[in-house]
Amino acid sequence: MTTYKLTYFTFRGKAELIRYLFAYMNTEYEDCKIDMKDWSEHKSSYPFGKLPVLEIDGVVHYQSLAIGRYLARKAGLTGKTELDDLHLDAILDTIDDFVSQLPWYMEEKMKEYVDKNSPAILSGLEKELGENNWFAGDYVTWADFFWDVCSDSVILYAPDLLKDYPKLMALKEKVKEVPAIAEWIKKRPQERTEISLLQK
Repeated sequence: MTTYKLTYFTFRGKAELIRYLFAYMNTEYEDCKIDMKDWSEHKSSYPFGKLPVLEIDGVVHYQSLAIGRYLARKAGLTGKTELDDLHLDAILDTIDDFVSQLPWYMEEKMKEYVDKNSPAILSGLEKELGENNWFAGDYVTWADFFWDVCSDSVILYAPDLLKDYPKLMALKEKVKEVPAIAEWIKKRPQERTEISLLQK
């Protein structure tokens, strides 16, 4: 039986995508949180000094989207065709570009970054979604999960992020209504941390 150990910061961030996928698959894993105040003691132990990582049968794997793609394939949450996957990967990378460049470590700069950069990104994603229920059209994929997780993180610091994007807000609601995700959200621990520690 395959064993999994997920190590991440107490701040959920991109690790929540992995937890969504495990919840969807109803798969057990060891949940290992590292508090940001203790990160300097652990940083050198992980590839490229970053989290999250997923150990699979004791072997450490890194990069949250690579891990997500691996688990999404196992969960049946990737595209139905290679072209669907190309489309979904473009959406995933667009979302990741946006959140990866957020100045998490400078809270006072967050609003400035979001105000400047989110309109182009969000209007583009809203256009990609169109009248569809999901980014892939008529079926849910891990790209929808990633959108929900990442936008949740940004909304913590920019509550009005989606006020002009009803389709993207509706997509979040649909993700949270997926039975396995809804059940996970009910029981997951509430986690917050100081933004100023995130890049140390």
